[in-house]
Amino acid sequence: MFLSNFVILLALTLFPSLIVSVQHRPKKNSPAEIQQKQPRTDPLFEVGRASRLRHGPETVTELKIISYNIRWRGGEDLRELIKVFRNDPQIGGAAVLGLQEVDRKKKRTENVNTARLIADELGMYYAWTAPPATTTENEEETGVAIMSLYPLTDIQPLVLPHEGPGHRRRAALGATVKIGATPLRIYSVHSETRIPVELKMEQLQAVLQDLDKHDAGMPAIVLGDFNTWEPSAVTKTHKLFEGKNFRTLIGNQPTFLRKILFFPLELKLDWIWVRNIEVIKAGIDRSISLSDHWPLWTIVKLPAGMEKKSR
Repeated sequence: MFLSNFVILLALTLFPSLIVSVQHRPKKNSPAEIQQKQPRTDPLFEVGRASRLRHGPETVTELKIISYNIRWRGGEDLRELIKVFRNDPQIGGAAVLGLQEVDRKKKRTENVNTARLIADELGMYYAWTAPPATTTENEEETGVAIMSLYPLTDIQPLVLPHEGPGHRRRAALGATVKIGATPLRIYSVHSETRIPVELKMEQLQAVLQDLDKHDAGMPAIVLGDFNTWEPSAVTKTHKLFEGKNFRTLIGNQPTFLRKILFFPLELKLDWIWVRNIEVIKAGIDRSISLSDHWPLWTIVKLPAGMEKKSR
C-alpha cells in the first residue's frame, strides 16, 4: 500500500496533468445552461465515408464495439494501428469504433487527417469533431471520432462544459448507427483531466442529456476516456450511469499504464457503458501498447428487429 501511494504521489509531482487545481472551479451551471453555453463546433466537425465501403454480412446478430484513446498516433504507429483494427484477435474486425485523441492535420502527426485515413483503410463511415482551439494552440487538444460499417445519422458534436487549464475544452460526439429497423445510439467521449470530480460528472451528464433527446428505449452505448483517475470519480461514474440503467462488464480494471521511474502507474480512465441491449462479453486488450491507454472491447447481441443489415 505504501509503495502504491508513493507511486501515485510521485506521478502527481512529475505529471501535473493529473493534478486538479482549485483554479478550475467555474461557476456551477444547470444542465440547460450548460447546453446553451456550448460554443459552436461546426468548423471542427467532419462527416465522411471510405472511398470503398466494406460491407458486413447480410444477417447480423452480434456487434463488436471498440473504445480506444489512440493518443494521436501518426506515421508508422498509425499504420500499425490500422493493422491492429483489421487483424487483432480481440479488437480486430469491429463493426463500430469510438476513438479519442484523434488528430486532424496537425504537425505532430504529419498533417494527416487521421479519422479519414483510418476510415478509408477500414472501409467505414466516420464522423469526427474537436473542441475549439485555445489561443496558445499547444497541440494538446485533439478530437474524438466514431467509425462504423453502417451509416451514421443524427450526428451531434458536443463541446463539454467546464474549461481545463489554459481555457482548454474537451469534446464528445454522438451518432445513431442504422442497423435494420432499430437505431443504436453511440457516444465517444473525451473528458477533461484537470478539473474537480463534480465537474467531470457534469461533463458526463451533458452527454446523457443529449441522449435524453432520443427515445428512452433506444439501445445506447456511451464509451471513451472519462479521465476518472480519482477513486471517487470511479465511484461517482458508477452511480451516474447505473442510475440511468446503464451497465458495464469491464468493471474497474485499469485501462491506462505509464511508468514512473520504473514503477507502473495504472489508472481506470476508460469505459464502455451499455443500455437497452444485451452484452455478451467484454474486455481490455492489454497486448496493444501503441498508446498509454489500452483499447476496450465489447460484443453486444442485437435485439429482435435489428438483425437485418441495412444497405
